[in-house]
Amino acid sequence: MHRLIVSPFLDGYLAVRPGSTVCVRLPASHYEDLRQYARVDDRVPDWLAATATEAWDLDLDGQSCQEALLVREPTELAFARASWEINLYCNFGCKHCYLGERPLAGLGWDDKVKLIDIFRDSGVLWLQITGGEPTVDPDFEGVYRYAYRQGMMLTVLTNASRLWKPELLRLFRDCPPYRVVVTMYGATEDSFDELTQRKGAWKNFRKGMAAARNADLPLRVSVVVTEDNAHEVDAMAALVESWGLDYHVYTNMQPTFSGTGEPLLVQSTEHLRKRPVFQGCNAGVTFFHADPHARVSIWIGRDDQIDLMAEGIDGLRRLGAISDRLMLRTGGCPGCSLSGTCRVCRPLAKLYQEAKAPLNTYCQHGDTKEMVPS
Repeated sequence: MHRLIVSPFLDGYLAVRPGSTVCVRLPASHYEDLRQYARVDDRVPDWLAATATEAWDLDLDGQSCQEALLVREPTELAFARASWEINLYCNFGCKHCYLGERPLAGLGWDDKVKLIDIFRDSGVLWLQITGGEPTVDPDFEGVYRYAYRQGMMLTVLTNASRLWKPELLRLFRDCPPYRVVVTMYGATEDSFDELTQRKGAWKNFRKGMAAARNADLPLRVSVVVTEDNAHEVDAMAALVESWGLDYHVYTNMQPTFSGTGEPLLVQSTEHLRKRPVFQGCNAGVTFFHADPHARVSIWIGRDDQIDLMAEGIDGLRRLGAISDRLMLRTGGCPGCSLSGTCRVCRPLAKLYQEAKAPLNTYCQHGDTKEMVPS
């Protein structure tokens, strides 16, 4: 199987290695050379062998391009990243979850393969697989391996409760992920099980984390802070630091995608942080989100979804215009004198408004002294 991926990326070209965060930019001439070498199965050129040694301590000297490389073809749409909720079902029942209903439902195997092919053909190099808990999907291992073989750098968002399973450890050994992002819900059994509403969640989390660390998976931790575990913020951070892992502390919840406010009720008020000024993003332009049924949106909010099973890759051509329209300051925000320094995008503000959330959770007009600097 390939050891490096060579691919178009935005307005340039990259060489990347599965399981590594190191990327090497390539000039167009080098990319075109490698396309040709791969077609005729020529030997890896000396300049690439030297680059691989320097960047990844990888020995490609004397290897054939077909053996060592997966060279991805240019695409007209040139999306760079995508996020895919393979299934909404989760073995936890977290109080703060923004998904609302979490049924065990989604595409069948053939349509999942078709969707991954659309990801590939639209230019997606980085694919994030999430849920729910993605590893509970019956096709997770198969679609992960298939996406890997298509030349994608894979990130998995997980609660870690199943990372101890031999089949998952074998999968990640055979097909190294770019990153495994684990969500942490407490530093003790009582708080962890309370927030996830599952007895035994803490024990499975610790078991999964131990196995993942022993397997040297590229882990990163999202530390979730709510009223159930706010007293353990320092303890959670200390535990992650003792593992030698990077982490991010997540304190501001968002409404469900259906516009209800249940997740906001469990926020720790004293830990809410003031968001930085929203300066635009690439949602719908170089990035898109797909739900379990291949309905594509710009991610925040699920308005004007595109059904890729019905429209195919051509449906993605409409996404940029949808993004432009959804980002306009419409609804409850037109004419706002502070819109130039707003801290959330319009689709997210719409969810907060539908949930009748307090202004201070998303809008400058509701600033209070309870917000702490980020």
